[in-house]
Amino acid sequence: MSAHRNARLLVAVASLAGRLPWPVLYRLGDAVAALWRWSDARESRVARRNLELAFPGMDPPERAALHRRILRTTARQALETLKLWTRPAPGNLQRLLRERHGEALYDAALAAGRGVIVAAPHFGNWELLNQWLASRGPIAVVYRPPESATGDAFLQQVRGLDNVRQVRAEGPAVRQLWKVLKQGGAVGILPDQQPKAGDGEFAPFFGVQALSMTLLSRLAERTGAPVLLAWCERIGDGPQFALHVEPAPAAIADPDPQVAVACLNAEVERIARRELAQYQWTYKRYTLRPPGSGESTPYARQ
Repeated sequence: MSAHRNARLLVAVASLAGRLPWPVLYRLGDAVAALWRWSDARESRVARRNLELAFPGMDPPERAALHRRILRTTARQALETLKLWTRPAPGNLQRLLRERHGEALYDAALAAGRGVIVAAPHFGNWELLNQWLASRGPIAVVYRPPESATGDAFLQQVRGLDNVRQVRAEGPAVRQLWKVLKQGGAVGILPDQQPKAGDGEFAPFFGVQALSMTLLSRLAERTGAPVLLAWCERIGDGPQFALHVEPAPAAIADPDPQVAVACLNAEVERIARRELAQYQWTYKRYTLRPPGSGESTPYARQ
């Protein structure tokens, strides 16, 4: 069976999940989170290890409570994303975006014709943000393709909105993004993914050295395109979100990559600290260690 046929089957399954009422979807997500904790699943182990690294001084009961909230939020978000992907984007935005902060800032940056770079951390629901960005005009979104051809084909289908061009985070990506920006277009980048060894710079992230991308800062410095930070933050306990768009500090485009990456990480951390449980702690952010440090991966058994 071809990857595209498998992907269509996955989309059909996702559509069934997306038809569930929100309360049922969230109860199912809570059950998944409880299963992760009970079975000590990968999501539970990685989130726990990340919290140990980022908050070594936090009281164990407080860290355990945060760990539970993270798993609950992560499971709920995974299921609500299936609903977002399989329902019309205009309806999602109308029903779920209760607050919009900085919308005019994005429109003005796009209208200026110098290009615009959107830095969208893994905070809140970035898939809803993606749908909002597509509603404002064409945008090229950088993504890291899954190892599975079926998984990649699935993402192409569910994220294949009007106005969205998906750019694989590979060698030719820089030239494609450069061209989009020089033509006055928009580029969206998830800035807190670990790049390949040799493709980034180490900088502190929650007090721990983390290999961090230089792509965003290099594009900003070389094209002069403004950088905006954007996220859709969950408000309350139901499917309600607040859009936030803010200008990034000028240092994010500093020609010194160490300065630029440190600024980028500080901004992602600032956003994550708004509500720690809404950040993606189930990702192995600190796998690669600084050369010569003698450190081994902190996820050896995760």
